[in-house]
Amino acid sequence: MTQQQVRVFLAEDQVMVRSALVSLIELEPDLCVVGVAGRGDQAVERIAELRPDVAVLDIDMPGLDGLSAAEAVRTRVPACAALILTALSKPGMLQRALQAGAKGYVVKHAPADELLAAIRGVAAGERVFDSALAVAALEEDVPVTQRELDVVRLVAEGASAREIAGRLFLSEGTVRNYTSNMINKCGARNRVDLVRIAFDRGWL
Repeated sequence: MTQQQVRVFLAEDQVMVRSALVSLIELEPDLCVVGVAGRGDQAVERIAELRPDVAVLDIDMPGLDGLSAAEAVRTRVPACAALILTALSKPGMLQRALQAGAKGYVVKHAPADELLAAIRGVAAGERVFDSALAVAALEEDVPVTQRELDVVRLVAEGASAREIAGRLFLSEGTVRNYTSNMINKCGARNRVDLVRIAFDRGWL
């Protein structure tokens, strides 16, 4: 490893994909992989220990999802740039990545050169996002508030109105109002359809 190399940590739960990405990155003379993990919670601990320049985080990981891991990395290792790697090219997901403090967002079906360029870009302090997805994220109207999303997230887990009220410190009537408002805003048929819409748009 030379002093000029960008130190990369890779978090990806699929072993074959992780191995392929490590091989890809290690072929670049200016990049080196200093650590890997298959779980989000393990990734955060290892990143805090190793202090890499860039953390490439898959969104869908056990233990802790990539967005939650990115938020934890921002708090614990602010000098490390989080780069989200995902198969989900959804504007809502990109918005959530931005809120989590990610510096970049790359979809898995993009050419390998785009991932390498994104790693170099975020390491240099740039923000790197797919341009078409970024435009879609800016144009998308998100009709629900964060509090309403908190409610629908618990609805998706199968929680009752009483359970949601207890966990969010709301009254049951307020929970029902939030749910009804979201169903109307999104044009959903019922709670199940509301959850489907929320997942389809990348809000959850």
